[in-house]
Amino acid sequence: MSGTLYVVATPIGNLEDITLRALRVLREAGLIACEDTRQTRKLLDHYGIRTPTLSYHEHNEAARTPELIEKLLEGTSIALVSDAGTPLISDPGYRLVAAAVQAGIRVEPVPGAAAITAALSASGLPTDAFHFAGFLPARPAQRRKALMRLKDEQATLVFYEAPHRIREMLEDIEQVLGPRPVVLAREVTKVHEEFLRGTAAGLRNMRVPLKGEFTVLVGRGAEPAPAAFETTVAEAVGELVRGGMPRMDAIKAVARERGLSKRDVYREAGRGGS
Repeated sequence: MSGTLYVVATPIGNLEDITLRALRVLREAGLIACEDTRQTRKLLDHYGIRTPTLSYHEHNEAARTPELIEKLLEGTSIALVSDAGTPLISDPGYRLVAAAVQAGIRVEPVPGAAAITAALSASGLPTDAFHFAGFLPARPAQRRKALMRLKDEQATLVFYEAPHRIREMLEDIEQVLGPRPVVLAREVTKVHEEFLRGTAAGLRNMRVPLKGEFTVLVGRGAEPAPAAFETTVAEAVGELVRGGMPRMDAIKAVARERGLSKRDVYREAGRGGS
């Protein structure tokens, strides 16, 4: 029987931000695959965990993946961790998880800390829909193109960014996306955690400490203007009914076309006497 691959979230700063389940899995696993064994060892030593570790990062994952899959197939359970937060979220691990799934090995998430959700929850920006875009391209022209593709997204945009590129990124956000609300979440869960709020232009001119890890959140843009229709809702339903379509089907068709609820279309059609 094959072992289980556990995808284990670890703290992003505060060592207390780890679940009891994660600690148990790290203790009971046969091996821990780490982005950096030295970084993970600090966490393991803090909690007295002696499980063997093996490095697994972007520079060796192609070679290490078959080795780890073989161990899993032999029955060894492996815990996959990154330096901080949830593996695969802008961190290594996808190749191993995909290979495990392909091999029929059980993959079990052990959820916990993630900078995306932590920053989003305290940002003050809408959370009903968000688009995580990871790190934007480092080159200015490519970064602006990437932002342009996101311009019409009706969701809060979430990015990770290196501190030395924050000012350039804010300038591009200002030029491409316009005066939207922006939040810089710096050093989330750490001693110097802070949330800086404003517009891209305003934050760029602030004396922001360009140190630590940044999560950048951008509020959604204005919703596109609704399409103009030559006929009223009642008239549109009436035309379809006169053309032979059953009334309820006509209501559904008009609702779908105009982005309205069937209830609203039904009410408007009733008022129009169709």
